[in-house]
Amino acid sequence: MSLATDRHDVVVDIGGTAILLRTHSEAFRTLLQDRYQHFLREPMSRQSARDPLALDVELLPESGPVTPHEELVVRHDGDRWQIVRGDFRAHWDAVRGHGTITQTLSPFAIDSVLRVVHSLIQAPRGGFLLHGASAIRNGRAFLFSGVSGAGKTTISRLAPPDATILTDEISYIRRLEASDGAQNETSQRHGRPVYEAFGTPFAGELARIGANGRAPIAHLFFLTQGPENRIDPIPTSDALRMLLRNILFFADDSKLVEMVFRSACEFVDHVPTSRLTFLPDQRVWELIQ
Repeated sequence: MSLATDRHDVVVDIGGTAILLRTHSEAFRTLLQDRYQHFLREPMSRQSARDPLALDVELLPESGPVTPHEELVVRHDGDRWQIVRGDFRAHWDAVRGHGTITQTLSPFAIDSVLRVVHSLIQAPRGGFLLHGASAIRNGRAFLFSGVSGAGKTTISRLAPPDATILTDEISYIRRLEASDGAQNETSQRHGRPVYEAFGTPFAGELARIGANGRAPIAHLFFLTQGPENRIDPIPTSDALRMLLRNILFFADDSKLVEMVFRSACEFVDHVPTSRLTFLPDQRVWELIQ
């Protein structure tokens, strides 16, 4: 039988970025294993080097507000970030790759912290989290973004059997680096970066966790519902503006804003972007090949 002082380690790997969550609560470990079941990785052995990224989670014994902040607040002092909302209080050290969370037994709190931390991790690497759906078809990933009500969940629901839904809510985009393998080496020979989309456990209206998969991004579509199915080109300046509007970015920090802006500029320079107008029926997927 486990003692109350025993530590429970759970490694959640999203976007190819593993974060070790450490807790003394067996109930919270069970919550993590259930919520992120397709995104778990075995903790490293005690004889191995520790996981480079880690969050220590302290569970409060009772429900109720943890902080007086109703809205999410993300601010920093040097490399140390403070992330607070009514249901949690967290800190993240970007240099050490370590942080702490104080929260109640809530899946929504840990979800929010992970989204913020992953956005902070990817910003200097050229990647980002995007408010949008994504799916893999024929070995390539397609992104579907837009304002609320544009049809992200609808187009995910209409996906044919040969499409793998990565998410209907939050798409995880990474810019591959030299250490990421042969696909990036091929792209470097052609003088362009490769962007990949990864599945996420952050579910939207489908209430279904995305598949834990990854694929090179072939196209980004900005959605609008209309009287017919068609694809129209978008000027690069408009695509950049629309992309920036939908990138998940939580911190009011000029340096990080500049990083995200550069990442978005490079993305629209190398990934085709179009407007996809569609009727809510499966025929729209005939255009997505």
